[in-house]
Amino acid sequence: MKHTRKWLGILSLSLLASSVLAAVSPDEAAKLGSSLTPLGGEKAGNADGSIPAWNGGLASGAAKVDAGGFLSDPYASDKPLFTITAQNLEQYRGKLSAGQQALFKRYPDYSMRIYPSHRSAAVPPAIAAAAKTSALKTSLLDSGNGMQNFGESRYYAFPIPKNGLEVIWNHLTRYRGGSIKRASIQATPQVDGSYTLVRMEDEVAFPERLADLDAQRAENTLLFYKSKITEPARLAGTVTLVHDTIDQVKEPREAWIYNAGQRRVRRAPQVAYDGPRTSADGLQTSDNFDMFSGAPDRYDWKLVGKQEMYIPYNNFHIASPQVKYADILRAGHINPELPRYELHRVWVVDATLKPGQRNIYAKRRFYLDEDSWQIAASDLYDGRGQLWRAGEAYLLQNYQAQVPFYAFEALYDLIAGRYIVVGMANEEKNWMQYGVPVKASDYGTAALRNDGVR
Repeated sequence: MKHTRKWLGILSLSLLASSVLAAVSPDEAAKLGSSLTPLGGEKAGNADGSIPAWNGGLASGAAKVDAGGFLSDPYASDKPLFTITAQNLEQYRGKLSAGQQALFKRYPDYSMRIYPSHRSAAVPPAIAAAAKTSALKTSLLDSGNGMQNFGESRYYAFPIPKNGLEVIWNHLTRYRGGSIKRASIQATPQVDGSYTLVRMEDEVAFPERLADLDAQRAENTLLFYKSKITEPARLAGTVTLVHDTIDQVKEPREAWIYNAGQRRVRRAPQVAYDGPRTSADGLQTSDNFDMFSGAPDRYDWKLVGKQEMYIPYNNFHIASPQVKYADILRAGHINPELPRYELHRVWVVDATLKPGQRNIYAKRRFYLDEDSWQIAASDLYDGRGQLWRAGEAYLLQNYQAQVPFYAFEALYDLIAGRYIVVGMANEEKNWMQYGVPVKASDYGTAALRNDGVR
């Protein structure tokens, strides 16, 4: 009898744990596409109408797209509702992140232009269906570092999230257009505003696009990423290759770097967690890339809740070929006259470093757009609890490809008075290219050596 009671107690705890980690019920999943958007945002607007209802997002023919894939602004006729400055900051503080507020304090000339809100995010029907499959089938492993029953859907693991870790997995598993290729610019302006442009060619591929990828390996593969530096000459030919897994504790991220000067491919375990990103001048870690990337296992994740917040949104203008890099880059921060901010609902998640784990950021706070699961802003704190860096992704909707993405991302070092911008493409020949034919062999070490030839 004693052993029976013990077994029943263990079973009860097991069932309780399973209920915490389980996928949602069919009744809950049915809300996707009805009271919720297909990706899990609230369809309804807010009480005063300043956030409108979601009505399907931007249609694929919303505006003109030029031969290079650059998008015209479907909201070009909008005028700013008001501008937030250091002088009127108190009036709007409740709808700003700690990092945004710190930028006003650090730079008296900083400002934010607030425009009418448009809920433009949309994905193809097949991706919306995949999100619903995820809701019904995907659950966290007991460790929280990976997922089970995710292989059938592959996108938006938890569109109806129950905790902070599920929210961050939605960012990591969001739809980015399948196989992608882009030429882009990275810059790290000095305190005086001077900078050198670093030109890169990036590629991202997902398992379902790689027919020659071994099925067993594909099960725990999240994505393959490759980045080649083409300018300046002293860095040209440096190539970084990353194989990202879903459960990076069970099967850690693999990374390699090809150094053109040495003509050697080397393992690169530093391309993970808080290892410095290539050519970032110490201003960005590997897990800062894409606002947050890589394994979530070193942090405890807490879902703070949802709030209304001014975030960069529908930034078609700042991504336009009519805007030059010199127009964007300024001392201390980007040109504040160019970004567009709107009021949107965001999920707020805190990440606190686990005891015994290492990362230069002891705490992070992320703000995720409810309609796309893209991290729109971040607050990053050092080991003393001091706000150190603030990140922003200048969101936009690629209406032609039906992909929520961003013009570029920026990370501001509030102590050093410097920042890094990653992903500008204004003066490049093409913007993002989607559906690029890829093979798994394109992301092997042999291909890495070939890509590095200058």
